[in-house]
Amino acid sequence: MFELQAPLIARREVASGMWVLSFSAPEVAATARAGQFVNLLLRPGPLLRRPFSVYRATSGVVEVLLKPVGAGTAGLAALALGESVSLLGPLGSGFQLDQAAGSVALVSGGLGVAPMPLAARAAAALGLQVHWVHGARTAAELCSEWEGRRVHWATDDGSIGYHGSVLAAIPEGIGQVVACGPNRMLAALAARFPRAQVAIETYMGCGTGVCLGCAVPRTSGVYDRACKEGPVYQANDIRWDVLPQHLHYGLGA
Repeated sequence: MFELQAPLIARREVASGMWVLSFSAPEVAATARAGQFVNLLLRPGPLLRRPFSVYRATSGVVEVLLKPVGAGTAGLAALALGESVSLLGPLGSGFQLDQAAGSVALVSGGLGVAPMPLAARAAAALGLQVHWVHGARTAAELCSEWEGRRVHWATDDGSIGYHGSVLAAIPEGIGQVVACGPNRMLAALAARFPRAQVAIETYMGCGTGVCLGCAVPRTSGVYDRACKEGPVYQANDIRWDVLPQHLHYGLGA
């Protein structure tokens, strides 16, 4: 884990109101794995850091995906090129991809697409056939960047791809499923793919396991810390009926 001052070097809009911010952070870029996250602190700004999945990490650059929903994310989105944030990471556990699976579906809803580009590259490096399965409310809200052998879109309004839930767009015969998105979506996915790996959303404070603000209820009866033991879990290990359902993955206010 590293803590460093990371200047913003680029930004681009990849969906309606959804931005990728690129920060120079060589140490973190060299060690980040798919499913891990970074904690960003903006000064002046909110008291707590904001957690974001690593979108891409290459050539000394760490990218995160965000949509402004409150003061914290609005402040980050308004950063000028050259301005720096305090970047802490990489944090948490990542996806464990199975080379023997042959193929993998990267399933995401809305902002849950955040960890998938890094996951796609890791899967491709293992020789897995990568199916990019992404859903959103409308075509305009789908991430315009995708990686893999084939893309499967789903929209709530039917403006592109499958008309309905992204879960219905998952192709048959997939060897492994990894997913990220709203907890309601992940809970439904767990019923169909109990051994899927899911990156969950929960409230976070410190991001380093100290504050215990990100407690995750397990079916074993214990509570984990999403920032340390997670945020990636096997789908059937989570008490979905207890986990908060109405959050924005990877975002603070």
